Amino acid sequence: MPTRERPLSPFMIGQVYKPQITSVLSILHRATGVALAVGALGFAAWLLAVAGTADAFECFRWFLASWLGKAALFAFTACLMYHLFNGLRHLAWDAGWGFEIPTVYKSGYAVVILTILVTAAIWVCALGLGGAA
Repeated sequence: MPTRERPLSPFMIGQVYKPQITSVLSILHRATGVALAVGALGFAAWLLAVAGTADAFECFRWFLASWLGKAALFAFTACLMYHLFNGLRHLAWDAGWGFEIPTVYKSGYAVVILTILVTAAIWVCALGLGGAA
């Protein structure tokens, strides 16, 4: 019996479907969830270092003060803000609000704009107070 040509995996963005804000934000929501889980492990390691020796804490302090550490903290902050705002958007959907296509697009752009603004505000405050020095 000849083998029929079967469809590819459901992830066909770019191959079959044109990326839309809805699909991109959905993928980002999942990716930021994974990033937050990894960041939570880093936070737990930091707590262990705080409770542990002074050398362990100093090692973490040195890393977080480096450019790579600041970039990781910035990325974690951006992931946290995006996941928060997009989660609120999903809660609105669970309540039955916002399913109209124009509203879906407006709320998607609002999530992106709020993520950028709030992440920037957090970092301006943190750097202004010397928290990441």
